[in-house]
Amino acid sequence: MARTVLCSKFKKELPGLEKPPFGGEIGKRIFDSVSAEAWNQWSKDVQIKVLNEYRLNMGDPRDYQVLVDQMLRFLGLEQGSVAEVENSERGRRQ
Repeated sequence: MARTVLCSKFKKELPGLEKPPFGGEIGKRIFDSVSAEAWNQWSKDVQIKVLNEYRLNMGDPRDYQVLVDQMLRFLGLEQGSVAEVENSERGRRQ
């Protein structure tokens, strides 16, 4: 039987990850509280949009921290606003 978690993003019991997505405290928090579905949304879609939309440089510690903060907010592990990445009006000239 698949391991389930009370998903911090979707607020219901869902299948969890098979293993932590990375080491350390944040990886453990994600493993314990984030569903596989929520993690896949972040890692396969939203993360890339945040990186591209805000032109984050992963070699810059400040930009890396922005990405980590956005990940934790998107996954419901921390409070705060999530970056807007799908706005059809952004970039259009008036």
